Amino acid sequence: MPDPRPTVVLVQNSPHSGPGRLPAWLEEDGVTAVVVQGADLADRVPTLATGDDGVDGLVLLGGGLLPDEDERAPWLPHERALVAEALEAQVPVLGICLGGQVLAHVTGGTVTGRSGETEKGLCPVRLLDDAADDALLGLLAPLADAGEVWMVESHVDSITGLPPEAVHLATSDACGVQAFRVGDLAWGLQFHPEAAPERIGTWDADELAGLGYDRDELLAAALERAPENEKQARALAAAFAAVVQHRCERDFGDCSRGDSPRNRAHNVSRVR
Repeated sequence: MPDPRPTVVLVQNSPHSGPGRLPAWLEEDGVTAVVVQGADLADRVPTLATGDDGVDGLVLLGGGLLPDEDERAPWLPHERALVAEALEAQVPVLGICLGGQVLAHVTGGTVTGRSGETEKGLCPVRLLDDAADDALLGLLAPLADAGEVWMVESHVDSITGLPPEAVHLATSDACGVQAFRVGDLAWGLQFHPEAAPERIGTWDADELAGLGYDRDELLAAALERAPENEKQARALAAAFAAVVQHRCERDFGDCSRGDSPRNRAHNVSRVR
């Protein structure tokens, strides 16, 4: 029997930047979450082929790379191609950290390595006016404290020029571009909603010290706001799941597609 739930593929670009709490949250919200390693991406998801092969949403996770470092991550050209396909086909996209930078790169933005906008730990992110009625970040406004939400950050690279058609949704004192939207259904985030504050305790203490941070201090500060962070990150995940479901129902009537080519296609079994 066809699965009535939409499927979201989460692309893991690094063994050190996994999906965290996001798959469980998406599953709770009625979405089938499938994690695919970057090295396996071309084989498991050769094309989104919207409406035929069952990929209803795309999440691009983080990693210590630039979006065009193809020699270090040979799957990045295919990842960029999937993003372009998703934009053309109106498949929802959520790019996180490196994933957000991939989206910016594909759509004409500028990403700078070691840009001077380094952030580590649980950091304040300020919602901008355009976030108020945004389908993803709009749900965060009631949970914000004086317009700010608290999210895990871990980056030395950043988006230093927005894509020409992007809507700027969030910023911070340390990093100018924290969130943006391209079109109606593609978002790039610099922060990590999938990462729980407790994860900071697993970060490399020596690497942090080299950047001027004390891991124990970062962890202690993050744990003080952990409940706040969980509510805010959870709301963002629920909003993305709702976007995926709404688009699926709008375009297909339901997410099972009955005996359509989507459910007979070879790619469905390969992704799942």
